[in-house]
Formats: sequence, C-alpha cells, structure tokens
Amino acid sequence: MGGESWKSIWRICTILFTTSDRNLDSRHHKKEWYALGKEMAVRMYSEMRQGRISFYLTSMGEEAVNIASAAALSSDDISCFSDCCYREPGVLLWRGFTLQQFAHQCFVNTNDFGKGRQMPIHYGSNNHNYFTVSSPIANSEHNFLKLLVPAYSLKMDGKSAFAVTFCGDGHFHAGMNFAAVMEAPVIFICRNNGWAISTPVEEQLRSDGIVVKGQAYGIWSIRVDGNDALAVYSAVHTAREIAIKEQRPVLIEALSYRVGHHSTSDDSTKYRAIDEIGKWKEILRIDSKNGLKGMVGGVTRMNCFFEFVLQLMHAIQVAEKAQKKQERELRNIIEKLSSNLEEQERELRNIIEKHPKDYPSDVPL
Repeated sequence: MGGESWKSIWRICTILFTTSDRNLDSRHHKKEWYALGKEMAVRMYSEMRQGRISFYLTSMGEEAVNIASAAALSSDDISCFSDCCYREPGVLLWRGFTLQQFAHQCFVNTNDFGKGRQMPIHYGSNNHNYFTVSSPIANSEHNFLKLLVPAYSLKMDGKSAFAVTFCGDGHFHAGMNFAAVMEAPVIFICRNNGWAISTPVEEQLRSDGIVVKGQAYGIWSIRVDGNDALAVYSAVHTAREIAIKEQRPVLIEALSYRVGHHSTSDDSTKYRAIDEIGKWKEILRIDSKNGLKGMVGGVTRMNCFFEFVLQLMHAIQVAEKAQKKQERELRNIIEKLSSNLEEQERELRNIIEKHPKDYPSDVPL
C-alpha cells in the first residue's frame, strides 16, 4: 500500500486534513492529533514493572486503529468495549479523557472514577459516552448484546448517532446476528492483531479472517490496513454514514499486529520470534495522497514528545501520591451483605491485622 513509513522510538504525527478529500470531515480541518499511545503504554508498563501499579496492557503497534477511528466518530456516538477492549485508550484520549484521569485509574486512588473497584486499564466515562472496559473474553457475546440496547435506543429516538464496539477476534456471533436482524445502527470494529494471548489467529479459524463472518450474517463488511491511519479513518467515516443513514450494522476488520506482550503477566518471546516483532515496529502508515497536508519536523516532534512526557510523568506523580480508596468502598456495591459476605469481610480484616506487612500500608481499612 502506497504512503510513507518511518521509524521512531515513539509514535507522533501531526496531520492537517484538507476539506477537499470527500472522506475527511471539515471538523478536522487543520486539527492536530498526536498518536502518543505507545509512549503512555511504555511509561505505564514501566510503572507496573517497578511495582507502582498492579497491572497493565499495552496497545503498541495498534495506535492507528485507536486514533483514526476516534477521529471519524462524533462525541455523541456511544462507544462500548468488549473482548480485548483494553487496547483502545486512544479513543478515550481523543475524546478528552486526560492523562491525569488515566493515571488515577491505573493507580486506583480516591480520584478514580471506578472507586477502586476495577482493575487498572478498565477505563470508563459517562461524560465521554464511553462504557467501562470489560476484560473477560468469554463475556464478549454478552457485551455485544448489551451494546445493542443503546444502539437500538438511538434508532428509536431518531438520533443521528450510533454505537460502536471495539473487539478482538473472539466469539461475537450472537451479537452480530442480533444486530443484523434488528438492523441496529452499530459499528463492530474488529482489531485483528493476529494473536489471542499466545494463540495465533491462523490456529483460531479456518475462514479468511473476520470480515467474511460479517458477510455471512448479512452485514456490510470491509477489511482495512489497521496500520494505515487514513485508511481506518476513511472506513470508519463511511461506516458511520451507513449506520446512521441506512440504520444498519457495519463490520470493519482492521488488520494490525500486537507488538507488545499480551499483558504485563505475559512474555510473548516464549511463543513468537523476536525478529517477527521487530518487523512490525514501524510507525503507522500515512498515505500522502489522502489529505495529508504536512507533518511536523524533527525539532517540533521532539518538543512535542518531551512536553507530553513531562505531562505524563506529572500525572503519574500526582496519582501515586493521592490517597488510596478505603477498604469499606468495596462494601457499598450491595445494599445488605449476605451472611457469607460478612464472614469473608471479617476474615479479610483479621488477615490484614495479623499480617500488616503483606498488605499496602496506604490503604485505610
């Protein structure tokens, strides 16, 4: 595929979209966006390795799917995430979720919107129309069906908006079929990064990727290069028009590659060659013929990078110093605890009091 590729230890690019390209909305004319997902992932990954946060998952190599799809969406569009949805922080970042809010969530402190009840990277924000992330792959069909509720509601209300879900290549047949039958305005963006933890995609299915599965359900489907930001933008922009104007679902398969490990609990070098990973570490592609006005030069890019790093490090320092959620915050999910839950609570308190050195001292009981 034509275009420019360049290598960098971080992923930063500035694109000035021209209104002459029919695939690019005028809202993005002269709007800068910085694909800084890799740097945030690297820093947070390091925080986990230092024991400062408990867990993290990266989206290295898949930034184009994050940022370009977010650019093609409206803030009124509802984003619901299921399956391997923790790899789309760029969508929330684009919508205005701050670095500080990301840091608070990962450090699970008093400023965490999830009240410390979610694991790190389970972001969520009502203000940004972004459903809280859910990790369990086995729960993906339930999440797909859950997504169709707001999607069908938007259709019944006659609103010019739709729902979008980012997913991996796992089980989603019930949701796809339901969306097709009900003609729900929803976009399924399958970020096919080639892996399901340690299982390569070619060992998971015999079909030609994921796109044919949508066609089998009667859904308008397309496959794009997930590393080409403008290809992703164009596909999502077109899919949005179809979902709203024709009131029907769309499936987009974005082919990419998971450069990072599955998570901080994984060592992908045990099941794939290091050389293979290296071949995919190039920066996302930008096709200069599709509305590219210009890119930042080396000096500007360096200044932008250091400014971002300073903001990120400050956010991490603030989040780390913030008070942790109290243990009792875990209890107000249920109005009245059952007898077995009360017994578990007493047992937990006794263990913490008996072995205080084995538990964080900054988490008040």
